[in-house]
Amino acid sequence: MPELPDQPLIAHLEALRNALLNMLYMTAALYPAAYWITPEVIDFLVRWSCPPEMGQLNYFTPMEVFIARLKLALVLALAAAFPFNAWQLWRFLMPALYESERRALKWWIGASTLLFVMGAGFCLGTILPLLMRFSAGFATPNLKPVIGLAGFLELSGWLLLSFGLMFQFPLAVILAVRFGAVRVETLRRGRPYVVVGILILAAILTPPDVVSQLLLAVPTWILFEIGLLIAARQQKRREAAAAAELDDAVLDVYRQDNES
Repeated sequence: MPELPDQPLIAHLEALRNALLNMLYMTAALYPAAYWITPEVIDFLVRWSCPPEMGQLNYFTPMEVFIARLKLALVLALAAAFPFNAWQLWRFLMPALYESERRALKWWIGASTLLFVMGAGFCLGTILPLLMRFSAGFATPNLKPVIGLAGFLELSGWLLLSFGLMFQFPLAVILAVRFGAVRVETLRRGRPYVVVGILILAAILTPPDVVSQLLLAVPTWILFEIGLLIAARQQKRREAAAAAELDDAVLDVYRQDNES
């Protein structure tokens, strides 16, 4: 049973408030350091993803760099504070959970975090440089790229977030099958509709060009197939276990009838 103390609702709300405040304090404490390293982060992103023929980044308003660094610092502070913030939420939820629910939640958080990091890393290591080189390929002697800092950071951040979220697809498939929301056979029959849905999501989450949409949609489709394979194996094991339990129950009833 959950080790849930007999407390009034106001006590639980107070505990939630304290957890949220601790998360806010940690993020705020990390923010100055995050702002301080934003120039190095911007330089790294530019050197890593922008080809030489694209030239240097530019800013077009007096406050553009300052505002861009403020936004980037917030993202960095939230990323750095994530372990502490996740622990605060875990500490708040843990007393209300059964042991099996705690194990399941640990697995879900770990798998979700790993998939998000894999998606963002794949985007940073492959997709973003490829997209920038593709963009630079349109340059001509009379047509030169002029890239703004704010636009570049917005594109980079949006792509990293999109890939991190779309890489959650196999986990969503596994959980949907695990909790009985859908069967593997239904997903297999509806595969064409799933692919269309992936393409629509990719079109929503990426810039309005076919290249970036396909670069997100194709890996997501592959991950969907991987998630489907894992879900099928888990569904088969659960059905085999349920059938074995049913056989044991029938055998027990048969033995009792014979004994009587």
